[in-house]
Amino acid sequence: MSLSGLVRYEDTLAALGRKSRLRALSQQQGIDFTSNDYLGLSGSPRLAAAILAAIEEGIPAGAGGSRLLRGNHWMHEALEAEAAAFFGAEKALYFSSGFAANVALFSCLPQRGDLVVHDELIHASVHAGVSAGKADAVAARHNDIEDFDAAIRRWRTTGGKGRPWIAVESLYSMDGDRAPLAGLLEIAEHHGGFLAVDEAHATGIFGPDGRGLASGLESSGSLLTLHTCGKALGVSGALLGLPAVLASYMVNRARNFIYSTAPSPLVVAGVREALQMVGDEPERRLRLGALRDFTGELLRSRLGITPSGSQIQPVIIGDNARALRIAGRLQSEGFDIRAIRPPTVPRGTARLRMSITLNVDEAQIALMIERLTAIMEEEKA
Repeated sequence: MSLSGLVRYEDTLAALGRKSRLRALSQQQGIDFTSNDYLGLSGSPRLAAAILAAIEEGIPAGAGGSRLLRGNHWMHEALEAEAAAFFGAEKALYFSSGFAANVALFSCLPQRGDLVVHDELIHASVHAGVSAGKADAVAARHNDIEDFDAAIRRWRTTGGKGRPWIAVESLYSMDGDRAPLAGLLEIAEHHGGFLAVDEAHATGIFGPDGRGLASGLESSGSLLTLHTCGKALGVSGALLGLPAVLASYMVNRARNFIYSTAPSPLVVAGVREALQMVGDEPERRLRLGALRDFTGELLRSRLGITPSGSQIQPVIIGDNARALRIAGRLQSEGFDIRAIRPPTVPRGTARLRMSITLNVDEAQIALMIERLTAIMEEEKA
């Protein structure tokens, strides 16, 4: 390609830079206030031992094909059976990532004539799935049960005859707040529809034995739950819990399940062990809860910030460039905190996304908040 053919890409990158929205990759360094490794499982010796044992048992690194060909290893089926039992689902399907699972779900299950009503702050993967699917979609105000209901009623009055699908996150990844799941499920069932709950940031942390915030609602045939395995579970992939007939439909119709090489059986061995660990080691959740509360009280007393009530705590800055400067100064002092900017968050709400994990302790949290307080005061000047 001639250099002139690259100009439009260069222009786009330059425009992002002028708006302080240009992204770049950076290696891990500093104290972890950014990752989603909430329970500290990614470096767990027990998890490593389980994968090593699988290697010694002869479990292959690669699946060798898609699940519908020779890639359907017995490890995949064992994980799915264990996950369905653990999360209270009739069936579970394992995907390579939460993004892939959401794209598969929303491009495959909502049919032409259906309506997807999603929270305005829903993850980008849901948008990608809806865009690839056949159903219409509309956004509802964040965590506003009445607005979800009103959207479905408007659709019905204008001739909508299919099924509504409500799509939410149980714990929002950039705000750390919770969805009103019981009320949303009631609306979905009232209108003859489904509720799809992305539990990505609640799996392993909330609910009995870390089963998620939708735990207790599973008896409904209208509920689908997505549990990612690369956050609190410390490995990778995602488990979609759903009615058996919908699982069978996806095996037959979800293109990125059908035509993707199956996830590594060795990774599956790690996920199986991680599910055991969240049940066997409740002290991890208790410790994380204590760190969360400690952080929240310091943020309230030092910066006047209302705690989110979860391990995800946003510090809203507003201006993109200022958020980048503050994050950069913290990083230079050894604290790995990142600035989150539009379009990941709404315009004018650039922020520091503070993630509390078992990879830090009280002393490190206190020092980080002390420095954050000082830097934000200096940045006002």
